[in-house]
Amino acid sequence: MADTTTIHLTEQNFDEALGRQEGIMMVDFWAEWCTPCRAISPTLETLAKESGGKVTLAKVNVDENPGLAARYGIRSIPTILFVKQGKVADQVIGAVPRAKLKEKLDALA
Repeated sequence: MADTTTIHLTEQNFDEALGRQEGIMMVDFWAEWCTPCRAISPTLETLAKESGGKVTLAKVNVDENPGLAARYGIRSIPTILFVKQGKVADQVIGAVPRAKLKEKLDALA
């Protein structure tokens, strides 16, 4: 994951990263032990890459950052928040199909 389209967020850098973000950020709340999280991850990475820099993928490990999960009411993972202009504009819960994610991104573009 040494990929420029994916950033790893923590409780320490989350607000700053959202504040300076241009375009759309998909914030993936996940955990190492979560099989659906691992299943959807390549799709999220591909969508970010295909966006030509318009979409950034950010990952938040809920085990390491429980405060962020609590702040956004994350009760089920994977949960992907779609952030535009520093505000949560939409979200999906669960390992949804690529078409559903693309639809959400297109609606925000």
